[in-house]
Amino acid sequence: MILSDASATAAAGAALAPLLRPGDVVTLSGDLGAGKTTFARGVLAALGLAEEAPSPTFAIVQTYVRPEVRLPIAHVDLYRIRHPDEIEELGLDDMLDEGAVLIEWPERMGARLWPSALRLHLATDAGDVRRLTWHRPAAWEARWPPR
Repeated sequence: MILSDASATAAAGAALAPLLRPGDVVTLSGDLGAGKTTFARGVLAALGLAEEAPSPTFAIVQTYVRPEVRLPIAHVDLYRIRHPDEIEELGLDDMLDEGAVLIEWPERMGARLWPSALRLHLATDAGDVRRLTWHRPAAWEARWPPR
């Protein structure tokens, strides 16, 4: 999927939002500046978040609950994680009981990544253009990409 600019990247995130269910994990990989946070902000805005979501780079996990959003969601940025064993301390499994999780820099999880996760990858092309590709497990086959 070609995303012409930051607005198109946020719109792609917004298109994902109504497809999310409790227990879903969506990963966002790509280089620095590829649009991962912009995509996540699109998801969060479409779920009802009124203000612009901060990047969770320093907090690592930023959670949003009802009534702030229609579906509880954790926006996770693993950039500062040095070892996959540190992931356990974040309590991401508990967040899946009632909501969904968006994970930036999922490669930091190593083998801990859920096999049912929708794995999205953003790559930069010329200028502001981004290319969105994905690995879609069986749980996502009827949901992604949106039709």
